[in-house]
Amino acid sequence: MKRIWKSMILVTVSAAAGGCPRTVTKSTKVSVAERPVARDASEEELLDRYNALARGLKSIDATLELKPIAGTKYSGVIDEYHEVKAFLLASRPYNIRMIGQVPVVGKTVFDMVSDGQTFEVSIPPKNKFLTGQVALERQSSKPIENLRPQHLVDAVLWPEVRKEEVVLPEEYNDENARYYVLTVLRGGYKSEILRKVWFDRADLHMVRLQSYGPKGALLSDVRYANWQPIVAGGADEYPMSIRIDRPRDEYRLDLTISKIALNEALEADRFKLEAPAGAEVVKVGESSEEKRP
Repeated sequence: MKRIWKSMILVTVSAAAGGCPRTVTKSTKVSVAERPVARDASEEELLDRYNALARGLKSIDATLELKPIAGTKYSGVIDEYHEVKAFLLASRPYNIRMIGQVPVVGKTVFDMVSDGQTFEVSIPPKNKFLTGQVALERQSSKPIENLRPQHLVDAVLWPEVRKEEVVLPEEYNDENARYYVLTVLRGGYKSEILRKVWFDRADLHMVRLQSYGPKGALLSDVRYANWQPIVAGGADEYPMSIRIDRPRDEYRLDLTISKIALNEALEADRFKLEAPAGAEVVKVGESSEEKRP
């Protein structure tokens, strides 16, 4: 009986190890041309690549399609909005302006600017004009009303990684791709994550940029795709598809760029926004009654 049991165990182990062809239910062969290639790069090479992108990008003048999605399962309601045609202006260090219009008819639905210190948002359909301090973080009961122009700055004008900042490299693999990830730390009495920069090892393009606040709070998760060559001094390519996810503000923006110019001189008056005549001016954060735009 002992010999019989030993024989049965050997047969079972052999089958589990691949001796029995029936254990493979499906086999798909991937041609050599279709096999992805994971390129190798050192931490220094990745940092140089990222900083070259950041340093070479001074300003943006773009036309795009913008689709906002507000709310999550946690808020209880998810609202999808119609796409709007948008015009985006941005220049270093912190100037940004975005104008949204209804397609075809060209009616402005919002116009917002920020200089890194203050923000202003004009909403013609509601005849309201919002103004406030960038440092103010107030959560609205309606997630779409958390949209602020300064949220776009780091997503389209990438911050440089400074020499004094500590960077931790790692690899990350999933079923779709292989990545390099550079984690940049915030200094001080206690080190914290400042941002994570993701590179697709297929072509070493930056595909994701995550920004963190105190205590590891994920503030922004931006994904990039469809990098295209751009004729511009100091910059030679830019992603034409950008998804900006603000999990704490509970909204997402999908940007599809159709036209773009980089590093052109942008006059200061193009970032000036005046309250329309008769509009209700709301100073965000100065009144305890102010709950929403």
